[in-house]
Amino acid sequence: MPPLKKTTRQEIPRKAVYRLSLYLRCLQRLKANGIRTVSSEALAKAAGVKSTQLRKDLTYFGQFGTRGLGYDVEQLSKMIADLLGTNSLQPVILVGVGNLGSALLSYRGFEQEGFEILAAFDADPAKARTRNVKQPIYGMDKLPEFIREHSVKMAILTVPTPAAQEVANTLVENGITGILNFAPIVLHVPEDVTVNSVNLAIELENLSYFIQH
Repeated sequence: MPPLKKTTRQEIPRKAVYRLSLYLRCLQRLKANGIRTVSSEALAKAAGVKSTQLRKDLTYFGQFGTRGLGYDVEQLSKMIADLLGTNSLQPVILVGVGNLGSALLSYRGFEQEGFEILAAFDADPAKARTRNVKQPIYGMDKLPEFIREHSVKMAILTVPTPAAQEVANTLVENGITGILNFAPIVLHVPEDVTVNSVNLAIELENLSYFIQH
C-alpha cells in the first residue's frame, strides 16, 4: 500500500475528529474479531455515516487503501489513534468529586480507550463518599503542583455550576488545554483551550423533539 500522508490536528474540523473516534471504535471491534480488511461501505455502515462522508474524512490521511480489498484495519487503526493521541495512556485529572464525579472515577472503560484518570480534586477531599475509588482525592491547593509534576493537559470538570468558571480559570492558568465540562454552563476560555461540554438535559430535550415528530 502507498505510504500514508501525515497531517495535523489543526487541519481537521471538530465534527470530523468526532467521526474519526467512531471509526476507531469500529476498527477496534473488527480487530478483536480477527478481520484484517474492511470496505468503506462496511466501515461507514458500522459507524452510522454515509460511505461518501467516510471517504472524505479519510482523505486527511492521504490516498490509501486497495481497490477491491478496502482498508487495512491495523494500519488505519494506528493512523487514527496516532492522530487522536491515544496510542499511549493520556493522563487526565477530575475536579469535583460529587455523585457524578465519583461515578466517572469508578468507570474502568477510560483506560481501554487510552485515558488514565490519575487523581481527583475537590474542595472537601475528606468528605465521606458512597463509592470507593482507586484514585487519590486531593484538596484544590494540590492541583497546580500535581498538573506540573505529571504533565497533565486534560481535565474532567464535574463541579457545581456556580464554581465551574472559577475552577476552569484555575485549570487553564496551570496548563490544562482540554476540558470535558459536565457543568450546564458555557465556559469562557482562551482560544488555545478546547472545551467539550456534556449537557444531559439538552440531549434529552433533543430526544424529546424527535420522539414527538
